[in-house]
Amino acid sequence: MVLIYGIKSHLDPIKAQLSDVIQQSMTQVLGLPEDKRAHRFFPMAQDDFFAPAGRSTAYTVIEINMMQGRQISTKKALIKTLFDNIASQLAISPIDIEITIQEQPAHCWGFRGITGDEVQDLTYQVNV
Repeated sequence: MVLIYGIKSHLDPIKAQLSDVIQQSMTQVLGLPEDKRAHRFFPMAQDDFFAPAGRSTAYTVIEINMMQGRQISTKKALIKTLFDNIASQLAISPIDIEITIQEQPAHCWGFRGITGDEVQDLTYQVNV
């Protein structure tokens, strides 16, 4: 699941395209299928969204939640691919993007009525 935060006036017009870029990056690096898209947008009022110095109104925070198992090099590749794809396709500078990856053990995930460590039919690999 991916959570995306930004200033409403900037984030709302690009939500669909940003979702496409994020999914493209996750497919490219993690091998996730296109239909494994779980993105949640949180457009915020400018006075509710404080940013570090030197950031523009395009400042966007992307939190990626996923099951543990990816190698450090895979996670770093995902972060760098997101920076590159967002910059080239949306013209948002990497200085205005903040990305965090949060991992939880598979048993802490629940979907389709089971926990992540019980699932047998994933169409993608977690340990990449």
